[in-house]
Amino acid sequence: MELEKMRNLSDEELVHQEKTTSEQLFRLRFQVSLGQNDGVKKLRQLRKEIAQIKTVAKERELGIRGAAKDTAGDATPAASSKKGAR
Repeated sequence: MELEKMRNLSDEELVHQEKTTSEQLFRLRFQVSLGQNDGVKKLRQLRKEIAQIKTVAKERELGIRGAAKDTAGDATPAASSKKGAR
């Protein structure tokens, strides 16, 4: 799943997505250990997706995404006023 799509999900949908992805990862690891599957690429993809989901959830918890946008917006006018003063 793409990062922008993850950011558009609700909190409940994020939790559900993390659970299903973790379950897929568990099942795939089990198959690999039994020698039924050689899905190294899929293992990496699932681990990356879980990490992205957890990152988005933590960003929401800390309010980082909104703060970064506000800070960038505040810095732009100050930078342009400094240019005009020189």
